[in-house]
Amino acid sequence: MRTLRVILKTIAAALVAAVLLFTGGALIPRPSSFPEQTQSSLRRTVLLLSNPIHTDIAFPADPDVLARFSILSNDTFQLSDPRIAWIIVGWGGRSFYLETPTWADLKFMPLMRGLTVDRSTMHVEPIGAIDTNQPQIERLSVDPAAFDAMLQHTIDSFQMDTNGKAMMIEGAGYGLNDRFFEANGYFTALAGCNTWTSAVLRSGNLRTGLWNPLPQSLVWSLKQFNTAQGNQIFPSGFSASKP
Repeated sequence: MRTLRVILKTIAAALVAAVLLFTGGALIPRPSSFPEQTQSSLRRTVLLLSNPIHTDIAFPADPDVLARFSILSNDTFQLSDPRIAWIIVGWGGRSFYLETPTWADLKFMPLMRGLTVDRSTMHVEPIGAIDTNQPQIERLSVDPAAFDAMLQHTIDSFQMDTNGKAMMIEGAGYGLNDRFFEANGYFTALAGCNTWTSAVLRSGNLRTGLWNPLPQSLVWSLKQFNTAQGNQIFPSGFSASKP
């Protein structure tokens, strides 16, 4: 009985610690004070796309963005189609990302690697028009300097070959138009896809929670910590999806 009580107390303590960690991570802003904002009337738009466990960033397929993403182009993957309106980019664990396109494909080993340590990968999907009124799409309006910083942070997440091109993972993709690329860093339970997205947003002078392992806490912290001091990043109010 004593052993059982110890086990139950340990489980209870772990659950309490997890709740405190998740709650504190969302309630504590990062950075603690508002970053200095550039005085620019020009605005550019990025999209935060989310589903119950994952977030992506979408950049508009403007000429300067396409030029920066030329590191992705190769014989089998091009961004020259004029129908492309957005480029969706996400970072995640290699095994889970590549082997789990849908929940029906969930396997034990990719799940375990996602809960421990795994190599990372970048997922890129060029897409046409996106209905930004969908309930899980956040349309963020930032100044040009912040936009450029977010784009650069994203590009720096790709592993490059000796020719300065992103290293595509051959044969990896969910469909005809998306691709996976080698990424920098390791995926862990504490540093996952949503903490990467948070870092991209912070590089653009946006505030997030201290630690946002889930999309819900990331979106909530964006709303809470970026609506003061004239930081109007939500041009049409708060909407909130992955297409």
